[in-house]
This record gives sequence, structure tokens and C-alpha cells, in this order.
Amino acid sequence: MRFGFSYVGFIMLLLLLIPNLFWTQNKPAGYDAYVVNENRFLRGMERFGETAVSCLCLIFPDFNIGPLRPWSLWLLAAALLMLLYELFWLRYFRSGKTMLDFYSSLFGVPVAGATLLVLAFFALAIYGKNLLLGAAVVILGIGHIGIHLGHRKEITQNQI
Repeated sequence: MRFGFSYVGFIMLLLLLIPNLFWTQNKPAGYDAYVVNENRFLRGMERFGETAVSCLCLIFPDFNIGPLRPWSLWLLAAALLMLLYELFWLRYFRSGKTMLDFYSSLFGVPVAGATLLVLAFFALAIYGKNLLLGAAVVILGIGHIGIHLGHRKEITQNQI
């Protein structure tokens, strides 16, 4: 691990932030009622993971495109997972923007809006051989996916 700037990390963060900015104006109806029920521990894990992942993916140039090798498939995996993440958002923005739409699966990936993002950054951590980013992504995943699964469960229970 060496310090510097990662343009790949920057691009990944942009691909994360842009749809989330649009989402702030397109939240599903009733979303705020579910936020108050979030597990505080998971929320803390999510916030710490978000901050750590955002910083770490920018400060290590090991995530930038290097010579093509079999190991480069991890970067390709990160890019494909990020593409699926963007497809999730396109589908959401074209939907009725319900809570079920927001916590839906995509191609069998549960709570795709959280899971695909976490998997993309985990693949990036593997590509860059960066244990710090890998650990931060695991923490983010526990919090972010845990919260999304909790909301999904609550939505399903409220429909019964």
C-alpha cells in the first residue's frame, strides 16, 4: 500500500453519490417512518464504514488501472458490480418509488441497492490488495446491508 490519489476510487465514489443525490428528491413514501426504527449499532457501523470507505478508496493509487493481468479481473468485477448498482438505480427511478421498490432485489441479489455497492467496493479492495479498505467495506456492509434487510423485513411485516 502506498499513498497517492486513486482516480478509480474517485469514479466509484461519483457513481455512488450521483444517484444518491437524486434519491434525496425521490425518496419512497413513508421512508422517514422506517429510519426511526434503525438499529443504532448498525447505523454506527454504516456511518463509520461510509466515512472510512470514502477516504480510503481515494488515498491509495493501488486501485488505479495497472497492467492487465489475471488479477485485473477483480477490477473488472468491481466495475460490473458498480454497473449493476447503477442499473438498480435506473430501475428504481423508473418505478413507482415505493419502499418495496427501494429494497428490492436485482438479478437475485437481495436488497440490491446496498449489497451491490458493498460488493463493488470489496472487489476494489481485493484488486488493490488493500486490507484497510477491505475491513472498512466489511464494516460498511454489516451496517448498510443490515439496515436495508431490517427495513425490508419491517415493510414485509407491515403488509401482512
